[in-house]
Amino acid sequence: MKIFLLGVLVTFPVAFVEGFFGLFIASPPLIMGAVVAPIVEEYGKFAVVRRFAYHNPPEFDEPMDGIVYAAVAALGLASLENVLYVFTAYLTSPALALGTIAIRAIFSVPGHALFASVWGYALGRAKFTAAERRPAIILQGGLILGMVLHGIFNFLLFSAEIVAYAMAVFILVLTPGGLWILANRNIRRALDHGHR
Repeated sequence: MKIFLLGVLVTFPVAFVEGFFGLFIASPPLIMGAVVAPIVEEYGKFAVVRRFAYHNPPEFDEPMDGIVYAAVAALGLASLENVLYVFTAYLTSPALALGTIAIRAIFSVPGHALFASVWGYALGRAKFTAAERRPAIILQGGLILGMVLHGIFNFLLFSAEIVAYAMAVFILVLTPGGLWILANRNIRRALDHGHR
């Protein structure tokens, strides 16, 4: 619950940083959605888990916990983010708000948890792998991969407005499928590593 609430709270500094960058970027929709937002949001979620769960041995006591806490922080951020998006859409029209609810429920909520599970897996591996066997950039690599996947996903959502049919198929089938496969593989590996 604490990590979820901190995920909700980190939405405020994340929104502030994104808004700050938005002042200086000439083409906000694509650059903000595909570059700035993934970097800032994934780092915000990562910072919550690294600061408040990672160094807490009674709570973070097996590799799987990295994925669990990452997903929980991500769902906290996604919850408040969704409220803000729906409220903003409602100011335009109730129909737009309903559409926003549907799209964000199907894509954004699971997306946030799946992107975070990538660096969450890296956190779990880093904590429970002996220093001499631990890859030097496991934490940075996991975080960067989560950011890149988030960026690709957002880019495809923006591109879907231009090449609607082809992109819709890719977004609806291939992207979630690939992310679920990656998340399940990481979960299996984390559980296997935890039982050694």
